[in-house]
Amino acid sequence: MLSLKLPRLLSIHQVPKGYQEQGILFGYRPPRSSAADCLLSVFQMTNETLNIWTHFLPAWYFVWTLVGRLQGPGGREDPHSWPLLAYLLTCCIYPLASSCAHTFSTMSTRARHICYFWDYAALSMYSLGSALAYSAYIFPAEWVGSTFHHLYVPVAVLNTGLSTSLSCYSRFLEVEQPLFSKASRTLAFAYPYLFDSIPLFYRFYRCAAESCTDAAILLHYKHTLCAFLTCFIFASHLPERLAPGHFDYIGHSHQVFHVCGILGTHFQMEAIMMDMAQGQHQLLLPTSFQTLGSMGTSLAISLVVIGLCSSSLPFIPEPPQREKPH
Repeated sequence: MLSLKLPRLLSIHQVPKGYQEQGILFGYRPPRSSAADCLLSVFQMTNETLNIWTHFLPAWYFVWTLVGRLQGPGGREDPHSWPLLAYLLTCCIYPLASSCAHTFSTMSTRARHICYFWDYAALSMYSLGSALAYSAYIFPAEWVGSTFHHLYVPVAVLNTGLSTSLSCYSRFLEVEQPLFSKASRTLAFAYPYLFDSIPLFYRFYRCAAESCTDAAILLHYKHTLCAFLTCFIFASHLPERLAPGHFDYIGHSHQVFHVCGILGTHFQMEAIMMDMAQGQHQLLLPTSFQTLGSMGTSLAISLVVIGLCSSSLPFIPEPPQREKPH
């Protein structure tokens, strides 16, 4: 009779330091799991299970939205829709990459690093997708055609490379310099977000000064609140740092971080599509070639960074398996 044996779970004292999470005491998967064990663990309650599902399921919602736009009126034949389609594609990719990274990150130390290299690159591409959509649909009318508007997407492409580079490099520091590694990784994603949001922050300021009734602004407010909550929760490790061991499986910061991030993306997507539908998009739209060129350039930079970082991994010794009881 066929039976499936679920992977045995370990405590924080039974896994190498690079696998340990602050405030998470139990529920760790063995750090040298097979691919089959990793897939089986998706259906087992571990400290990673909800990290996987909180990104895997929403990814398919974004895929459904993208397919709907592709099959709807205009679709890819409408030049106004290309920035939106590029943005929606990145909304699909980053939660799928994150879900895969969390699923297979316990195969080996090398696999763990490479999984998260791809995860960080996908998040960086999402920041570029946001910039493309913002440039096309949410820029203040008085800024359209300005030098800043012309440089906005090229700088966002540069930020994608910087974000991927810094976040991937931070993984080499997390064992010896965990605080610096965390700070570097937080900066790697906070800076591109803040740059992308400059035109949006100006709209907030103008709306507050003029008491506007722009319907999309409320959604942008919700997205911005979720974005700041996401950053705070990621950096603070709350609530598990206040009660170690009480949030090992449900409710720890990385799960809340995922949920806030997905909600923020949802509100952002709704706001962008509302701005687009209300005619907020400008006459100065990037061509399909410019959109694809920006995406392609950023992808190429990220692939080079991942390749360089991955090639350095063989020089990192594999930590010994630690399974002694505490």
